[in-house]
Amino acid sequence: MRGQGPHGVLFHMASNQNPCVSTRGAFLTHNKIFNKNTMNSYINNNCKIFNENNINVIQNINKHCTKYIFVTDPPYNIKYQYNTYTDNLQTEEYYKMLWSIFKDNMHIIIHYPESIYEYAVRFQIVPKKVISWVYNTNTEKQHREIAFFGVNPDLSKATQEYKNPNDKRIAKRIAEGQKCKLYDWWHINQVKNISKEKTEHPCQIPVEVMQNIIQILPEDCTIVDPFMGSGTTAIACINLNRAFIGIEIDEKYFDISKKRIINHIGIFNTH
Repeated sequence: MRGQGPHGVLFHMASNQNPCVSTRGAFLTHNKIFNKNTMNSYINNNCKIFNENNINVIQNINKHCTKYIFVTDPPYNIKYQYNTYTDNLQTEEYYKMLWSIFKDNMHIIIHYPESIYEYAVRFQIVPKKVISWVYNTNTEKQHREIAFFGVNPDLSKATQEYKNPNDKRIAKRIAEGQKCKLYDWWHINQVKNISKEKTEHPCQIPVEVMQNIIQILPEDCTIVDPFMGSGTTAIACINLNRAFIGIEIDEKYFDISKKRIINHIGIFNTH
């Protein structure tokens, strides 16, 4: 989550790793992002996470990284009870905060439809694509939008099962082992309290949602999540061998992400 704090960060890279380019996406050398006196970040090859104010990190990324895409599920400004962040900004302040991070960069935002519309109208930007994420819940909100700003997703890069398997033509394709390209309507359940992947973070996004998003984005861009939360975007990037930078101001949530990543990949370098 976003907030104010004095924490600095530093990461290092393996000696055999190119300091500027990873397998899929561009990365930065540690001395280009923060000075030697900063601390509290964790890396493993393509994955770098920071316990820091996101604006501080992004300012340095902007100076040295030319190919990156923001992918995030930001706070929704609905008075949700987070650990330290106050989710109750004035409306004007809230949207200015979002714009101060994303601006004209490629970015994908997960949000409620009304907020996506207001964001787009306020800053006069039209998403290249909007995908609906729907789920079963006992609240009035039954879906969210995934808006792609400044980047065209390629839905043919990911597949899913056909919706009409009884159709003769479709049945033939299924028998041949074919799948269809990803639709723009994703029915994926939320992470419930009883879900196996549930952490202590109150607003955890399903890995499948983030993985679907990242699969259909250009492969030569680093994925940046400025509201990392429980680290779901990092897990999706690790699964897809994508370069990742995550930023989380809250120390508790940062630790949740760190432990989750360590458990997921087994090895995590620290400095």
